Amino acid sequence: MSPTRYDVAPALEDKAFILLVLAVSLAFALTIWPFFGAILWGTALAILFAPLHRRLLRRMRRGNLAAIITLLIIVIIVVIPVTLVIGLLAQEASGLYTRIQSGELDLGRYVQQVLDVLPAWVTQLVDRIWPSDLNVPERLSGILTGAAQFIATRALSLGQQTLALVLGIFVMLYLLFFLLRDGDALAQRIEGAVPLRPELREGLMTRFSTVIRATIKGTLVVALVQGVLGGLALLVLGVRAPVLWGALMALLALLPAVGPPLVWAPIAIWFLATGSLGKGIGLAIYGIVVIGLVDNLLRPILVGRDTRIPDYIILVSTLGGIAVFGLNGFIVGPVIAALFITVWEMFQATRNAPAEVHDPAEVQAPLEAPGPAEVQAVEP
Repeated sequence: MSPTRYDVAPALEDKAFILLVLAVSLAFALTIWPFFGAILWGTALAILFAPLHRRLLRRMRRGNLAAIITLLIIVIIVVIPVTLVIGLLAQEASGLYTRIQSGELDLGRYVQQVLDVLPAWVTQLVDRIWPSDLNVPERLSGILTGAAQFIATRALSLGQQTLALVLGIFVMLYLLFFLLRDGDALAQRIEGAVPLRPELREGLMTRFSTVIRATIKGTLVVALVQGVLGGLALLVLGVRAPVLWGALMALLALLPAVGPPLVWAPIAIWFLATGSLGKGIGLAIYGIVVIGLVDNLLRPILVGRDTRIPDYIILVSTLGGIAVFGLNGFIVGPVIAALFITVWEMFQATRNAPAEVHDPAEVQAPLEAPGPAEVQAVEP
């Protein structure tokens, strides 16, 4: 028996409506894409500071006032310091670029000074690995000069984008206010719109919030602390552009198996090569003991029982996120990786779940209400 037009029409209407929803959603995503970074960081900060907002809301009983106070706290402890650092970063990057272009900063001379003080056996080993016709000092100088110019130009361009930075901060703060005030209701609407079973929706939303908090607290905060400690050490030792090198240490600290030693170790070697033994040894000890142990000591305190992705996945997802999303990839990459792992774990759990028991006695038995411990375990 062939289906009548009354049977076919609803199915076609459903498919057409789904296509309409997808098309409108795609158009909306393309429209707000220029503010992707502001929306991303506004959402991340809203999730991170949601517990503080809830505590203020319980005391004040006024949603707007609690959201405004939380927003002011975020501006004081996050937005203003980051803006000041970007300004200092642009200023130091401008000075570094000028010194490189004028020839005042001769990295080749520094490389040659380091090679001249190396022990004879190290020099012989270098000669065996790289023949003299390769001109190792000149090649190293070219690599270091190119890297320094790349870092300086990127930092300088970041500081010169004043209008885009101000507009992005305004959009982020404006959005952040409403996310703080209406975040719980918005999360419930999003969760209800996801076409999944309730237990899968709750698990996915909980995992998303957990990953955001773990990424910011356990990765970004630790990296910022390492960058600040490294920058302060370089400032005390009289190294030029300590903010720039501290920011570079913070960026490298976001990548597992790389880290701040790529910045402070060459500086310590240069101190040793130029006769400043105290500064070189002191910076090496400080880098190993203080900067190096921050990750192991601070991350468990900040993250606690939150999720932790394996280091090799963080490395690949962070580099891939940077390649696709720019600086926003530092948070987008690990979050996508964590959600990828979560979705496949949930899929595996549903595939391996035992078959339902169809005993009439069990089907008619009333469901027991979950105890307090169970309720607490599923709360995000």
